[in-house]
Amino acid sequence: MSAPVDVAVAVLIRSDGAVLLARRPESKVYSGYWEFPGGKIEPGEPVLDALRREIREELGVEIEQAYAWITRVFAYPHATVRLHFHRVYAWRGEPRALEHRAIAWQRPDAVELAPLLPANGPVLRGLSLPTEYAITRAEELGEESFFPKLEARLRSGLRFVQVREKNLAREALKKLAQRVLALARPYGAKVLVNSDPAVAQDIGADGVHLTAAQLRSSSARPDLPWCGASCHSSEELRLAEGLSADFAVLGPVHATPSHPDAVPLGWDRFREMAAGAAIPVYALGGIVPGDLGQALSCGAHGLAMVRGAWELQP
Repeated sequence: MSAPVDVAVAVLIRSDGAVLLARRPESKVYSGYWEFPGGKIEPGEPVLDALRREIREELGVEIEQAYAWITRVFAYPHATVRLHFHRVYAWRGEPRALEHRAIAWQRPDAVELAPLLPANGPVLRGLSLPTEYAITRAEELGEESFFPKLEARLRSGLRFVQVREKNLAREALKKLAQRVLALARPYGAKVLVNSDPAVAQDIGADGVHLTAAQLRSSSARPDLPWCGASCHSSEELRLAEGLSADFAVLGPVHATPSHPDAVPLGWDRFREMAAGAAIPVYALGGIVPGDLGQALSCGAHGLAMVRGAWELQP
């Protein structure tokens, strides 16, 4: 088997969340299929330089702000490619179809174009994930205090919540998770239950979030729409990828009161471990809302927060 062809790929993201797809020209394999724009990385060429060059040639715009995101290997009948996806939030100029048959803006969770290049299904799924993943602390705050905070956060745009209450008995956890779900549903927010697929299934939650221990002992992905996983090492990230988890959280980035014995990774180590991940990776551990820019620059999809989701938000 020949070595994969390295390709730089741009996901241009508009302020309304829509992403740019381009239709392949007649002269190329998979003619007429829709894809994210980009192209082959030349030998010795830095990935970001290749990305800027390809997008200039294909769309006629200059990239101003791009963040490394995920890397996926895909075997087509004609070649195996390693796709280095970058999320692009700022560019100069108006995109034009200079080399493609057409371009179109689409919402990642509601793409209306067909056919799509086969490699793009998991990518669009990952792009539909919000950049904030809030983790509950109802037991610590008290339900009377927590649920008004949750409702306020949902009103202000929170769309992704993990119910994690480690000290609650199963029935109490189920009852609390049902209450979270009832609040979240009218806002279209996703709700995952930590470590208990059965509870998630029973209440109709969107998915489950596996602990690192569960990740190490699991042979198959839980039968739920969404599956996340907690990771603390590169090895565990590979396990999450192998299990076809939709995303991972990686940490702790900083020291946290809840895990005083855990050695924090720091941003440099986080960047090293997240680099090349095939699934979106959230930064976790002592994270606050103001860390988003730093996290994105280190390859994170976004922020997973416990205290930061409830104490430091407007």
